[in-house]
Amino acid sequence: MTTATAIRRDTPATVLTATVAFGLLLGWATYTLHGTTPLLERATNSVSTWILWTAAAGALIRSRQLAVWGGALMMLATCGGYYAASTLGNTFGAGGLGTAAVWSVAGLAGGPVLGWAGWTVRRGRGDVRAVAGAVIAMVVLGEGLWLGLALGYWTEAVVFLAVGMLLTAFLTYRLARAREPRFWLCAVLAPVCGVVFYFAEKLILDALIGTV
Repeated sequence: MTTATAIRRDTPATVLTATVAFGLLLGWATYTLHGTTPLLERATNSVSTWILWTAAAGALIRSRQLAVWGGALMMLATCGGYYAASTLGNTFGAGGLGTAAVWSVAGLAGGPVLGWAGWTVRRGRGDVRAVAGAVIAMVVLGEGLWLGLALGYWTEAVVFLAVGMLLTAFLTYRLARAREPRFWLCAVLAPVCGVVFYFAEKLILDALIGTV
């Protein structure tokens, strides 16, 4: 009986529905928490917040394929939840539709990658686990660089960079405990990927948002 129940709970429809529901809740929460406190303002007005939760969702899903699909759907749902809350709050202006479209496309591109990364760090084998760990950590490191170099918010940038380094150290430690031979690749690749993420956010995403 227990096995049958577990199987029903892990069906694709159940997993993806739960992922979408969490994405909608996350989007609504990040909009609602804007401006409540300085800490929550920065934490919720952040690319990292959505992406890290997407990686966490991927880690909780047992099937790699479902983790990838779940990542895409969660990012779309998060965008939907955020902009639905914005509409209800009467802050969704005339230019909001274009911005929402850009973020949705970015979510479709990044969501599957982060869903895969979360799944791989937990359940994968070999060097790819270290690469996946670097992909997760790069988000926080890259946003820290963007906050400092692009926006000049150095106080927030230092916090993000410190959190990114701690996350890198934690993931590297977990890989070492799992006896992955080249666990150190996570620590080496994370800052490199962080720089790549910074340039992608600055040169591509910001440019697209500026045109809508």
